[in-house]
Amino acid sequence: MRTSDFNFSFPSDFIAYYPTKERDESRLMVIHRKKNSIEHRLFKDLYEYFENGDTIILNNTKVFPARLFGNKEKTEAKIEVFLLRELDPIDRIWDVLVDPARKVRVGNKLNFGNGLTGEVIDNTTSRGRILQLHFCGSHEGLIKKIKELGKTPLPKYIQRSPEKSDEQRYQTIYAKKEGSVAAPTAGLHFSKHLLKKLEIKGINLVEITLHLGLGSFLPVEVEDISKHKMDSEKCFITKDVCNIVNQTIKQKKRICAVGTSSMRAIESSVSSSKNLNHFSGWTNKFIFPPYNFNIANSMITNFHMPKSTLLMMTVAFAGYDLIMKAYQIAIEKKYRFYSYGDAMLIL
Repeated sequence: MRTSDFNFSFPSDFIAYYPTKERDESRLMVIHRKKNSIEHRLFKDLYEYFENGDTIILNNTKVFPARLFGNKEKTEAKIEVFLLRELDPIDRIWDVLVDPARKVRVGNKLNFGNGLTGEVIDNTTSRGRILQLHFCGSHEGLIKKIKELGKTPLPKYIQRSPEKSDEQRYQTIYAKKEGSVAAPTAGLHFSKHLLKKLEIKGINLVEITLHLGLGSFLPVEVEDISKHKMDSEKCFITKDVCNIVNQTIKQKKRICAVGTSSMRAIESSVSSSKNLNHFSGWTNKFIFPPYNFNIANSMITNFHMPKSTLLMMTVAFAGYDLIMKAYQIAIEKKYRFYSYGDAMLIL
């Protein structure tokens, strides 16, 4: 398949610029693969589709305030820096995106205020710049300063400034491990009440960690999708989680990956016997059709951007015709798209 096969158009006002008032009040499109059918529910109805002994896999990564605003030394030109990941804690070197990139060169110094400055020391990466941040104090002090000055990294298509409420709503309620520059958006729909109902019903709620970085939203710029290279993202899966998941496989119960990040994590560490292995490291796993999934037999995801790797994974899981039909129905029924939008449960 080619990148152009995953293109579609829809009205721009279908993009959700704000979340629903209550997390679990978003709409839920339920796709039954075997029946080739679609039904329309609310996310709070999710527990009806799971039974005692089923397992739901959540990504507990936590978003940090990765967007910094500063000025170039001398010219005072405004510069936005998007922190992707820390490369060297000792020398305080970060992989970043800079906007506007054309205004920044190696050697340029940036001032973010309150004693935090940065210097561009390299621009050899294909996607951005390498920035060395300077702050008088400890590494812990630097991280504290970033959190003090940084803003919630809302996606660019949410064309508004981050608000105080975004600090809480652009996080899952089970976020624990800090390190993401984007939220695992399928998990944003879970409320404490819904999680409790699932728990009472006897459903296993297990947590893995995959820190979302550029790999999750870097556009596919080649027509041959097999030539696209995913940016690596850090991933952790514990032995305890593996034991629960593998027991669920053995019992032939339902396993649901919440979001493409959870799916990518578990598919990055599969044994030869099709069981889940514990894992700690980096993954650049790119899932596109055709692909045989090994662990999860159901999936929760949002409605994604055209030609995105996230849409490609969803198609790989549910089939091209069914997903493109579902997206067309979503447009007709005015579902809300992207990070703060509605959800899809694929069974």
